[in-house]
Amino acid sequence: MAAAASSFMAATGTAVLIPRVPTAVKTTRCSALLPLPPRVSDAPFSSSVKLIPESRRFPLLQTKATEDTSVDTGELLTDLKEKWDKVENKSTVLLYGGGAIVAVWLSSILVGAINSVPLLPKIMELVGLGYSGWFVYRYLLFKSSRKELATDIEELKKKIAGTE
Repeated sequence: MAAAASSFMAATGTAVLIPRVPTAVKTTRCSALLPLPPRVSDAPFSSSVKLIPESRRFPLLQTKATEDTSVDTGELLTDLKEKWDKVENKSTVLLYGGGAIVAVWLSSILVGAINSVPLLPKIMELVGLGYSGWFVYRYLLFKSSRKELATDIEELKKKIAGTE
């Protein structure tokens, strides 16, 4: 075949490329994972493991269901209606509720706008972490400052409730 190709090349002046067929195809596997070791019998391992019931492993997470877990929607609606009837300034409650919904909507728009600025969200996270660290150091780390925080919270509760 090589002789025929060389005679054709001599006669026409053009080169003929004949594909070379490999005699044996060698496949290689490329993998970033290491091969697993051969599987060992599980019999010796399973005999050394003690099975502990979940009730002993997590005793604080246990809860018991009550017998009557159903919710009476009629009773719930009558309670809500009674509370609504007791409200004197219904227009004020509706106004505050609507204002709260609008405030949540506007704040979500503001947070979305801040998140769209490239570097600003990371800066805000850094500011939040810094403030949280300062708050822990100022109010939660020492016993005297925890007492001060508790008294400040109690005073604020009294101001909001109007008992002061």
